[in-house]
Amino acid sequence: MALSEDRIVEHAVGILDRYGLADLTMRRLAEALDVKAGALYWHFPNKQSLLAGVADRILGDLRTEEPEDPDEALHTWAFELRDVLLSHRDAAELVASSLALGLGSVDPAATVRTLMARRGMTDEDADAAAQAFVHFVLGHVVEEQTKLQLAELGVMPAQDVRHSERQFRRGVEILVAGLRVVPSLS
Repeated sequence: MALSEDRIVEHAVGILDRYGLADLTMRRLAEALDVKAGALYWHFPNKQSLLAGVADRILGDLRTEEPEDPDEALHTWAFELRDVLLSHRDAAELVASSLALGLGSVDPAATVRTLMARRGMTDEDADAAAQAFVHFVLGHVVEEQTKLQLAELGVMPAQDVRHSERQFRRGVEILVAGLRVVPSLS
């Protein structure tokens, strides 16, 4: 089978899910594809661009449907992003690093920005609100994934998933409620 960006990213996601971000190396990926590591660089100039491709693939699973009620839409978006990230090992850490480097083509905050603009926020406030939501979701999921991995290793007791989901839900509710008092919306 011919080597392509799509095939490389598909195998990279498999390695990520099985071994984690720390073990997603160009050498391991090349071995999984039965090629020399140098062959990967024909498709991705460096490892960070490959990781951005993996982040895009993961974020590509986000649905873009928006309920009519903006508050409901924000809740739906936050839980969908959380679910997408939790479906891949170390996904929150990977996506966070790709976003920090300005890599990747999928913007998980776009939906929030659009919703905020519809509420009458300035572009600057809409961007700040979108970033707050993305950072909250990423941070929460990084912590969840870390605790789950530590529990798998027997380093700490298994996390109560219901408790974590309640905390997440409450955090989203607080952020949504906070948007109602933003001065540009008054």
